[in-house]
Amino acid sequence: MKTITMKFGGTSVGSVQAITNVCQIVQETTAQGHRVVVVVSAMSGVTDSLIQSIQLAVKGDKWGYLSISQKMRDRHEEAINDLLPPSAEREAVLSAINKLFDQHVELCQAVCILREATPRIEDAIVSFGERLSSKIVAAALRQHRINAKPLDAAHYLLTDESYQNAQPLWDETQLRIERHLLPMLDSDLIPVITGFIGATADGAYTTLGRGGSDYSAAIFAAYLRSDEFIIWTDVDGVMTTDPRIDKRARVLPYVSYQEVGELAFYGAKVLHPKTIQPIINLGIPIYVRNTFNPSHPGTLIGEETQPSMTVIKAVTCIRNISMLTISGRGMLGVPGIAGRAFTATARAGASILMISQSSSEQSVCFTVVGNQAETVKQAVEDELIVEINRQNIESVDVSAHVVILTVVGAGMRGTPGVAGRVFTVMGEGGVNVLAIAQGSSECSISFVVDEADMKRAVVALHDLALEAVPN
Repeated sequence: MKTITMKFGGTSVGSVQAITNVCQIVQETTAQGHRVVVVVSAMSGVTDSLIQSIQLAVKGDKWGYLSISQKMRDRHEEAINDLLPPSAEREAVLSAINKLFDQHVELCQAVCILREATPRIEDAIVSFGERLSSKIVAAALRQHRINAKPLDAAHYLLTDESYQNAQPLWDETQLRIERHLLPMLDSDLIPVITGFIGATADGAYTTLGRGGSDYSAAIFAAYLRSDEFIIWTDVDGVMTTDPRIDKRARVLPYVSYQEVGELAFYGAKVLHPKTIQPIINLGIPIYVRNTFNPSHPGTLIGEETQPSMTVIKAVTCIRNISMLTISGRGMLGVPGIAGRAFTATARAGASILMISQSSSEQSVCFTVVGNQAETVKQAVEDELIVEINRQNIESVDVSAHVVILTVVGAGMRGTPGVAGRVFTVMGEGGVNVLAIAQGSSECSISFVVDEADMKRAVVALHDLALEAVPN
């Protein structure tokens, strides 16, 4: 008997048919004698609607947030009415759902009066999405004669107070999960746990960052000693590239933890970048599969690197990027310029996605999310004002409308000529590379190109990845 943790994304619980598919998947797995843990996202689009309700409340638009809340209420009630026959069970679920929507309206009214929403209040409001969907999915499972119970992750996943991007407190979280959740599995109960959310020590809701349901599900998979962790989504697995850019994209049957970590960080939407973190030391196999095509085996993510016909497995891209370049002949031999610039960037609240420096030390460039560029530029200039006044630094320039492209494949390590092949392909495609970076792991090569060149570059590089994947 295996313990299998299953995470179902927003589209996988976004409609009556999708939830019915979830029930069939869980039913088939339990029929095989396995213990199942279910972690759910909010219904597709609900988190965006909750965020919009906050924005309208801050503006004082009472009818705006009331309208959004009513539309969400109608959608959830309709799903319940379609999934459950008239019964005391249905009335109980409808009552629970309506209580949550009443709380949503009350919080929005408070924001409307204050005309301000703190990160703590925003997390409390956004948490409603998963709290709603968990109740509906658990009720639908019970309708399929599965002993399921909705559980609020806030009771188990303890975090710090970094609202909107909370960090788990690992030891306390592990203790709570092992003490309170493991016994439920032993009693043949299937928990339906809210993804994405946790709570502080004093019980305030927190969220783990947008898309954090994968991350929270991985935490439960780890501490519940799962034998498998399956991420059910709306695609057949991890793809060689974004199929919206190149329709030739194919499913990769296997990728390593390291490879998928690079893919997630550099733009692949199939996984949250932190998902691997709780799993990696335990060696739990991860599967990415399609709720709407459950017969497809999907992608297996594991510890070992498997050889392929070519060293490049996939191509990803991150859009809405700006590149900052600090340059000046007086930088040569002056210690600490890069470190101070990066510290200033952190103080400005921005994360650096990629760094490249010339060997002469006369320039260093790094990338941030596009809408943060001017704030970061000002912070860096303030930090380096003495060097700028002395003309040791001549400029801090921003290049907007660029993208980061990354080719990933653990087989690149120790294989000569990989970079040469990549840049030959780029050159033949007429793509100008603005900056390049390769980590010591040699699992990926990243480079910056103009946004106008993105599709041409992805398609050209994708040719190298397709050599490894059979039709």
